Amino acid sequence: MIRTKRIYTPPGPEDGYRILVDRLWPRGMKKEAARIDLWAKDVAPSTELRQWFHHDAGQWEEFEKRYCAELKASAAVEALLPEIRKHKVVTLLYGARDEQHNQAVVLRALLSKH
Repeated sequence: MIRTKRIYTPPGPEDGYRILVDRLWPRGMKKEAARIDLWAKDVAPSTELRQWFHHDAGQWEEFEKRYCAELKASAAVEALLPEIRKHKVVTLLYGARDEQHNQAVVLRALLSKH
């Protein structure tokens, strides 16, 4: 099972293996409090795509297309899959405030297909 969760939400036992999928460390979050198991920077959107999107829900569909294209052109997802398969529950962590329009949602859908 793959879940998504804001990194600012306190960790819980239901999270399983916690993977941060942001390229930048979340503001104000101490590493000890984050309790991440893996920081997968390589699967995060490129700096250019992140800055273009700027969490504008009006650009969501185009962001999804561009981000999926980045992921398909990269070996990062393939490299992450063996790690994910080792765990029954994986939680993809993100820093964005918008829980519906962020890279973890897109990545979760892509990983679920594998």
